[in-house]
Amino acid sequence: MKFLITLFLLLTTINASTLNLSISSSPSRLNPILANDTASSQIADWLFNGLFKYDKDGNPAVDLASSYTFETKTKLIIKLKKGVKWHDGVELTAKDIIFTYNTILDPKVFNSIKSNYKEVKSVKAIDDYTIEVIYKKAYFKALEIWMVGILPYHLLKDEKNLMTSTFNKNPIGTGPYKLESFKVGQDIKLKANKDYFEGAPKINELLYKFIPDTNTSFLFLKQKKLDLAGLTPLQIDRQIDDDFKDSFKIIESQSFSYSYVGLNLKNEKFKDLRIRKALSLAINRQELVDILFFGHGKVCNGPFLPGSFAYNDEVKQIKPDLKEAKRLLKELGYDENNPFTFEVVTNTGNDTRINAAQIMQYQLAKVNINMKIRVMEWQAFLNTIVHPRNYEAVLLGWSLSLMPDAYPLWHSSSDKIGRFNLVGYSNPEVDKLIEEGSVTVDRKELSKIYKTIFKKITDDIPYLFLYIPNSITVVNKDIKNIEPAFTGVTHNQKDWIKP
Repeated sequence: MKFLITLFLLLTTINASTLNLSISSSPSRLNPILANDTASSQIADWLFNGLFKYDKDGNPAVDLASSYTFETKTKLIIKLKKGVKWHDGVELTAKDIIFTYNTILDPKVFNSIKSNYKEVKSVKAIDDYTIEVIYKKAYFKALEIWMVGILPYHLLKDEKNLMTSTFNKNPIGTGPYKLESFKVGQDIKLKANKDYFEGAPKINELLYKFIPDTNTSFLFLKQKKLDLAGLTPLQIDRQIDDDFKDSFKIIESQSFSYSYVGLNLKNEKFKDLRIRKALSLAINRQELVDILFFGHGKVCNGPFLPGSFAYNDEVKQIKPDLKEAKRLLKELGYDENNPFTFEVVTNTGNDTRINAAQIMQYQLAKVNINMKIRVMEWQAFLNTIVHPRNYEAVLLGWSLSLMPDAYPLWHSSSDKIGRFNLVGYSNPEVDKLIEEGSVTVDRKELSKIYKTIFKKITDDIPYLFLYIPNSITVVNKDIKNIEPAFTGVTHNQKDWIKP
């Protein structure tokens, strides 16, 4: 008997597989409603599920939910999958969803997602597997707000202070992996959840090696001590050899962010559309992509994610036209004897932005535009330049999401200190469309509205949209079933096989 047990353990060890990853900082809280930093979200995403998720094409799909129905535009009925187990074996029920919702809204719980639920009037359990959500009005994010990870009622119902709870370092979820070990500043180990409701992951273990230094992480990758990692354009273009390419599959896709020059529209210099158009036509964005990213990127054409339902692909790519830029400038009274002059401010700690500013300075000089550059420490930049709107132009970046919300950046009511309409953009037609979109549940109708918003914003040129860098991922070629998709390479990680 002892021999059989030993043989079983030996075979289990031989068949076990580990996916080696790296993490550059320690998570603060492995709690989905408190995971504000990248490291926390990265780990928590393996441990928890929401009622809904995005599928590989970026469309909302069921996760813990089995189905949903809008009985009216403001009444959503959600059915839960039966037999879903928490990592400790207790079954998930509607109590967990109600508890999570109430916890998010609890004034003693500080999180960044409370505002997502501002249009929710009530949430109640019809039975153990049915939820009724009533909205104050039709809400375009009606499904997306339920993509947050659900918390276990049975473990946290008596918790007095979730912010300091031991649960945040030792969580129990419903996800494909369970937390095996986690200490600040050390490696993090996750074990496959054999009872996962969508089937156990085929890779038994995820090992996140704690590597704060990016150069060390790159060295580990080249030594084949990591199975999956991101690379910079410089690394992929200049710092890997044929042996590396033989060992790793290179997967390249657009990232979910863009960089831009925001023009202060309340400054007299930028009030005339012709000057904004001249600036836009004088910038060679493809040259920026080629120099900054060795071609591993694309020209940014507007405010929403290319490939998403909100992107308007009928808007033509912005291309340089120096002759037309000079004509517009001359019309406005600017020439080589009287150049248009302005200052752009950006932050330290981001060499790409600083280099972009220097390239644009050179490009704009070709049409007699004198762009001065000021670089500031990040906090000083935010507190003295960005927040008080004390600038002519700023060079910044913005994250793109699968469900964009035009309200914070582009609605005129967001042109206030502390909000994100930093350039003072105001267009009554865009305001009306944003308001119409916010109460549109039908995704096809919402798509039409957002594509119109896209066109109107790009016509107004409040930003000089610049570039979208590529996301470059490399994966061990020995791993099977990798399927790159719009939402990323790990969407089907559960089905990956590592020999």
